[in-house]
Amino acid sequence: MNEVIVIGAGLAGSEAAYQLAKRGVRFKLFEMRPVKLTPAHKTGLFAELVCSNSLKSMEIFNSHGLLKAELKRLDSLILKAAEHAAIPGGKALVVDREKFSRYVTETLRSMPEIEVINEEIKTVPSDGIVIIASGPLTSDALAMSIMEITGEEYLSFYDALSPIVDAESLDMSKLYFKDRYGWDDSSYLNAPMSEEEYDRFWEALVTAEVHKPHDFEAESKYFEGCLPIEEMAKRGRDTLRFGPLKPVGLPDPRTGKEPFAVVQLRRENAEGTAYSLVGFQTQLTYPEQRRVFRMIPGLEKAVFLRYGAVHRNTFVNAPRVLTETLQIKKSPKLFIAGQLSGSEGYVEAATGGLLSSLNAFRLLKGLSPVPFHRHTISGALFRYMAYANPRHFQPMNVNFGLMSDVPKMSRTRRKVFMVERALKSLIRWMEEHSEMFSESEIERAKRLNEELPNLIKAYIEKFGRKKAR
Repeated sequence: MNEVIVIGAGLAGSEAAYQLAKRGVRFKLFEMRPVKLTPAHKTGLFAELVCSNSLKSMEIFNSHGLLKAELKRLDSLILKAAEHAAIPGGKALVVDREKFSRYVTETLRSMPEIEVINEEIKTVPSDGIVIIASGPLTSDALAMSIMEITGEEYLSFYDALSPIVDAESLDMSKLYFKDRYGWDDSSYLNAPMSEEEYDRFWEALVTAEVHKPHDFEAESKYFEGCLPIEEMAKRGRDTLRFGPLKPVGLPDPRTGKEPFAVVQLRRENAEGTAYSLVGFQTQLTYPEQRRVFRMIPGLEKAVFLRYGAVHRNTFVNAPRVLTETLQIKKSPKLFIAGQLSGSEGYVEAATGGLLSSLNAFRLLKGLSPVPFHRHTISGALFRYMAYANPRHFQPMNVNFGLMSDVPKMSRTRRKVFMVERALKSLIRWMEEHSEMFSESEIERAKRLNEELPNLIKAYIEKFGRKKAR
């Protein structure tokens, strides 16, 4: 009998594997790539990023930044890989994709506790503890096996990839560097549009030919947080101007004024040789992408290194299927982690991998699984997933709206309260469950918390100055 099996070496599976191995657990890690690729993956590397190369905000008073702070205290492999592969990205943690994935792959392959097996798992193993982290592109065979165990239908939605263009093919005379928030003006290129240019672009976008989904995708739903840009555009002429093309904070240095609309391009790698179109998830056909997106000033001769694409994503109805420890209710030795579990986002997926691995470790030791502390942002996310209304459940990112027991106070004070409480609660949780952590790990987490008072002081002072103006 295999005591522990991890299925999938994406973000969640890689994090789970690392956490188990560092605790001395010997196990098998199954990854079907490169023997069998998904519709979106291109390599056999672990933790391959197929959508954006941004892991979102690093600011600790942002919910995504707080999640990273919690993972840092829990010694997350995915966070270490992201910091290792970081490239300029303003307030966001943006990574060089290949460098990121190679760091994860090399780390895991160097750990003797892990036996990597490159083959497709079509049926969930019936023996031992299993962490299913096969991702939102889980193969049909494995999906059917999971459905037989859970007794529940999958929900599905489209996830669209943004195009990536060659930097050398851009007309830099029409573009300018600027970060909307003034954090790092070298991270983003901006393509300003006049009202006439915008109207031509909008008309072409809403009338362009789209990829026709396969029959099995026809009934899928779009995830509201990842709408194709043409779907957003169809909601009204000015929708994009208040969304991904909003010009606020991006004045054209040649005129000193904000353009009518602005398309932002984010650096894709450390060398700055490739840029992705921010917010341009799309299901347009490849010829239409070339035609329509080359209407953007500066992109008239753009060479596309990767076109936008649409693929089906699947996830379980978490409130019906899972506990807040990510165990399948009907089979508590089985865990589902990552986007397949109903979380949304790279870092959220890694957090699910971490939680499932800690609880798999507890089961091995004869201990009951435990959720993250409910006052952490991690705990709030998985608590939501476990107890949300199953009739309307959709994948969820972390956000401060998930946090409970927050007193009424100013917005800034609320954020300070939630961040300070979360990080202190995490330390207490680690101490209460010290069987999962070494003394040095707990002490390291405490040292990281020592920077909190200065961060809080600086944040409040900055907000006060803005309010005074």
